[in-house]
Amino acid sequence: MKPCLPSVLLVMALAAVPASHAQASLAEHDVAAFVRSEMQERQIPGLQLAVIQHGKVVLKRNFGLASLQYEVPVTDTSLFSINSATKAFAGVAVMQLVQEGKIDLAAPVGQYLTDLPVAWQAVTVTQLLNHTSGLPDVLDQRSGKLVGPQPDDADAAWTAVQALAVEAPPGQRYRYNQTNYVLLAHLVERLGGQPFTTFIQRRQFDVAGMRHSGFGDAKDVVANKASSYVLERGGKGYRNVIEDFPVFMRAGAGINSNAGELANWLIALQSGRLLAPAGVERLWQPTSLNDGKPAPWALGWPTIGRDGHRAVAGIGGGRSAFYVYPNDGLAVIILSNLAGGQPEQLIDTVAGFYLPALRQQRGGAYAAHLLRKQAASAGFDGLDKKLAAILRQHGLPEPTEDDLNAWGYRLLGRQQPKQAVAVFQLGVQLYPQGANGHDSLAEAYEADGATALAVTHYRRSLELDPGNTHAVARLRVLGAN
Repeated sequence: MKPCLPSVLLVMALAAVPASHAQASLAEHDVAAFVRSEMQERQIPGLQLAVIQHGKVVLKRNFGLASLQYEVPVTDTSLFSINSATKAFAGVAVMQLVQEGKIDLAAPVGQYLTDLPVAWQAVTVTQLLNHTSGLPDVLDQRSGKLVGPQPDDADAAWTAVQALAVEAPPGQRYRYNQTNYVLLAHLVERLGGQPFTTFIQRRQFDVAGMRHSGFGDAKDVVANKASSYVLERGGKGYRNVIEDFPVFMRAGAGINSNAGELANWLIALQSGRLLAPAGVERLWQPTSLNDGKPAPWALGWPTIGRDGHRAVAGIGGGRSAFYVYPNDGLAVIILSNLAGGQPEQLIDTVAGFYLPALRQQRGGAYAAHLLRKQAASAGFDGLDKKLAAILRQHGLPEPTEDDLNAWGYRLLGRQQPKQAVAVFQLGVQLYPQGANGHDSLAEAYEADGATALAVTHYRRSLELDPGNTHAVARLRVLGAN
């Protein structure tokens, strides 16, 4: 990586180039500084970033190490697991078959797959894509293992899940579910005439020029694959993540790619090379539950709900993500090798360097970032006053409750309870009616040995949310129930 120029030299250098180039260079410099700071904060070993604006890659950068063991740096050719962001590719595959007249999104899946349990047959293709099917999950969410007596037996798991009762009528509620994408893989294979992974290779990877992308997990030999890590409890070190994406579930997870090739794919998608424009619009159109309320997903893509600057996403494993802002001609890709690093939390901030209006709307995460820098250099006293000065200076909105909660829990994970207390206090000050904020503050007080204050805030959290079972359990442990 090239060293950053000192600020004076940077200004002198930019004075010699056109204004548009100078603005782009400043954006790149600021984005890189933000990403490096967040990598340090979140302890992310390696990361790739790409920004697409109006159909062109305007920024592509690599940061850190692809392998801690061998000290291999991240390069353009490093491949990262995108985990469940694979579902976005499955959504495109289904829409390709819709475009050919082979699939009707409103049709019951039993029209195409005739060997399903009777209770499953009325679920529509859309309800599989947006996780409103109500079907039982082939993956036990508590254990992370396949259902059934043999945790590694795909055939036994598929037999076992089909014997389970449905969890809700189709379209009644949203529940993220891997069974949906196993069925979608069967659907693509049946109507596409080839294995799901081959369909993706030929109809998407090859068309978009993704020469190095493919499917695989820890059992496969994948050249240039970045190692995957998770933080030890307390953030004291790293452990290797052994990725297991069973072949029959690879419509839901299993793609390895890099930011450059994902950028090629997004450009191909939006330029009409994978789908006609109407198909892309339908792919990203919000969906609804039976009662008309919005569902959180479009067709294989989570929707990022807000007023203006709408976004659709691929998010996987808390380690890799991409957002597309269809109305703004922008997309941001961040891939990392830390499970739980949650790079999706950084994307709106990166996008804000290119969309000032988005920063004004969604710049709370950047405000939290600037506040962290101040706290690191000047201490955690008076965080509210520090934040007020930052908001005035940069014209930013306040950090969200989630922004502050995530920061506070990272501090708790590093055994810094006093600093966590300060952050959670700020959260409660900004969002006094937030039950979760009071619960978090109580947890930090408890970790710091301030039992009476912990009890006070657990009780306040319960007043705001009588269903908070965590507060009930902690009050019982503290002898204050």
